[in-house]
Amino acid sequence: MALWSSLKEKLKGVTERWSGGIAGLFSGRSIDDVFWEELEERLIAGDVGISLTERLLERLRDEHRTKRIRETEALRNVFVEILVELLESVPGMGAPLRSDLSPSVVLLIGVNGSGKTTTAGKLAFQAKHEGKSVLLAAADTYRAAAIDQLKIWGERTGIRVIAQEPGSDSAAVVFDAVRAARASDCRMVIADTAGRLHTKHNLMEELQKVHRVVSREIPEGPAEVLLVLDAVMGQNAFRQAEAFNAALPLTGIVLTKYDNTAKGGILLSVVDSLHLPIRYVGLGESAEDLRLFAPRNFVETLLKEGKTDEPVQ
Repeated sequence: MALWSSLKEKLKGVTERWSGGIAGLFSGRSIDDVFWEELEERLIAGDVGISLTERLLERLRDEHRTKRIRETEALRNVFVEILVELLESVPGMGAPLRSDLSPSVVLLIGVNGSGKTTTAGKLAFQAKHEGKSVLLAAADTYRAAAIDQLKIWGERTGIRVIAQEPGSDSAAVVFDAVRAARASDCRMVIADTAGRLHTKHNLMEELQKVHRVVSREIPEGPAEVLLVLDAVMGQNAFRQAEAFNAALPLTGIVLTKYDNTAKGGILLSVVDSLHLPIRYVGLGESAEDLRLFAPRNFVETLLKEGKTDEPVQ
């Protein structure tokens, strides 16, 4: 019950700004043309996207007709199931970090400002809390602030940080981290990477180089290549996301700053557009606020009143 209440509190702002407006449509009103028009407008305004909105509404209308649903509460329950089905249709949704390689290397990629460095620190903290030995690699060598920030996370959590001077080869930093992990029998390496390079460099080529270096050291390659997306950016993040997805074999999405967005539909849009699982969602500043994404609990928390019997992850 405490965990459910905690999730409700973390998502309170999103519920009020986006989901509250949608959920309000399903409360004691007629299911008429005006209802459908308002639902469509609020979904599109909430960053669900036009194409996905049309498909969701078509499915909901079919359920409304075939099941002869008369009450808006019953229709909301059907809508929840449709959204959960959409999210759970992508394999790996909400899965924890893979940790079965020697070591398991987790590459965090994304544009500057998306929250990569903070996410690296939080994931390392959680891995250590779970009893795993972990190293951090400060491979965003083009930003001195990112190196310093990761070192602060290391000092705060007691986790070793492998770093070089600003401007160093980021692939060399990851190489050193992998070798250090092997030498100390460390189970996991979490690497922060660059999100923007100077104009004479190509970001995707640099990230591909990092990936090749890991693959030479570990035949299976990186255990995870996670794209960190800022939820507040909404649809504007997709062009960059598509570029990263084309350049590297992504294994999932970390959606940060979700508690600050006014457009909660970004969760649905990310999955539908990129066909990648959301693995973690950021709901605050503390390490504990980076949570495994649990589709049903998130959808029900956002769109339904009352409690759920399922545990919140």
